[in-house]
Amino acid sequence: MKRVGVFVCDCGSNIAGTVDTGLVAEEAAKMPGVAFSTTYKYMCSDPGQELIRKAIAEQGLSQVVVASCSPRMHENTFRKAIAGAGLNPYLFEMVNIREQDSWVHSDREQATRKACDLIRMAVFKVLKNKPLQAGTIPVTRRALVIGGGIAGMQSALDIADAGYDVVLVEREATIGGKMVQLDKTFPTLDCSA
Repeated sequence: MKRVGVFVCDCGSNIAGTVDTGLVAEEAAKMPGVAFSTTYKYMCSDPGQELIRKAIAEQGLSQVVVASCSPRMHENTFRKAIAGAGLNPYLFEMVNIREQDSWVHSDREQATRKACDLIRMAVFKVLKNKPLQAGTIPVTRRALVIGGGIAGMQSALDIADAGYDVVLVEREATIGGKMVQLDKTFPTLDCSA
């Protein structure tokens, strides 16, 4: 049986100033599949991450939802904490209740309701997550330039000068694009061909 842990961050007063995080954690605890729910002042801090790892071990959690700030800032932080507790880091969802909720609301009740809704969505999503393994794919360091006009030719030359193989493709029988249709170029009146 899947057991979800929900961790709601106060982010000092960044979130808790507008969102009743205690009430959000209480509501999260009532959601289907949620076995553990709590708040902490700074979930991204070392003690906050330790709280997550400890709860995974003690509560037998199989998935984790963290409601805090932007995933851009701390998604990797939480994935590493979860992996450090022995869970697959992809059995995790992060909810941004700072920028997408607390910072855009002044009504505490409305912000709290929205935080609950965002967490509910994340809980239902994490219950459907499957363990994944990160992989790598070898990259062939070669470029395809489409269009043999002036810009395409210059791009192909620049890439080749950087040491990469280049394939230049042009649909017409000759390269040069519109330039070859001109007689002379301004201001020097040089032959365009």
